[in-house]
Amino acid sequence: MTTQNAAPQRRPDHPTWWRIPLVASALGLPVLALEYSAIRAQAGMGQYGAALYWALALFAAAWAVPHRRTFRTFRILAGGAALAITLLPVTLLLVLGVMLAD
Repeated sequence: MTTQNAAPQRRPDHPTWWRIPLVASALGLPVLALEYSAIRAQAGMGQYGAALYWALALFAAAWAVPHRRTFRTFRILAGGAALAITLLPVTLLLVLGVMLAD
């Protein structure tokens, strides 16, 4: 008589799970900190503060999801969305500065 193991098999961790959150965080978190300090220096956060908090939450989600290969797409989307939310205002300001300089 053979017995079967009822415990589910645990999938191995993805060996390079940390690359995507690291690149997104290295590029986005310094800019996010700059934006946060600039906004806090003004009267209040307003609706732009919600975007900063969403970006921070997405950076945290990119790091916090399980380290399996099946979550790689979510990790890419969370890191990319956080980076886009963080860099979009700075990019728009730079474009506006270039347009007004001419």
